[in-house]
Amino acid sequence: MVLFKLVKNNNKNIEKAYGKVYARPVVTQTIGISELAEHLCSHNTGFSAGATQGLLTDMVKCIRELVLQGIAVKIDNLAIFSLGIKPKKGADSEDDFSVAKNVEGVRLRARATGNFTRENLDINASLKNYDSFVKGAGDDSPTTPSGGGGSTSQGGGSTSQGGDSTSQGSGSTTTGGGSGSSGGGSTPSGGGSSEGDGNVKEY
Repeated sequence: MVLFKLVKNNNKNIEKAYGKVYARPVVTQTIGISELAEHLCSHNTGFSAGATQGLLTDMVKCIRELVLQGIAVKIDNLAIFSLGIKPKKGADSEDDFSVAKNVEGVRLRARATGNFTRENLDINASLKNYDSFVKGAGDDSPTTPSGGGGSTSQGGGSTSQGGDSTSQGSGSTTTGGGSGSSGGGSTPSGGGSSEGDGNVKEY
């Protein structure tokens, strides 16, 4: 079950969205590799938590090593990982272009594939209002998203830079405990030629 809060958009830069109310996901907990390893072991993997944690740690290091070489890494039913380039500003011509002047940096791109594509998540996800869940009031029945292909961007501001366009919704609301936090908010990004379905996320 996915909990959500209703948030009013106060960003005046997006006229159509300003003043409208949107659902934002509530993250109830953030777990790290050690907790993930313990969860995997609870599914009778046959490996110890320590061995599983070591394997996951090495996998993360290898993915980073490969994407920094310009190699896209596909983990079936999860995501295709690659690097994207964040432009600083466009150059007037190829001769005028320089990395120092026109490139702000690189960022991780993750494109959902298999079971993590939007279509498959829509089928399996059930949504429930967080406030109703806590108070035990209102409709107690979780609702499945209507689904459908394509990506929808709501809320938050949108930014368009150079070759890459990013369309940002608002971030998720975090409640409760959790060990640590993941990196900055993700922004759906168009483009990308990686195989698989789903939106490309840049971090």
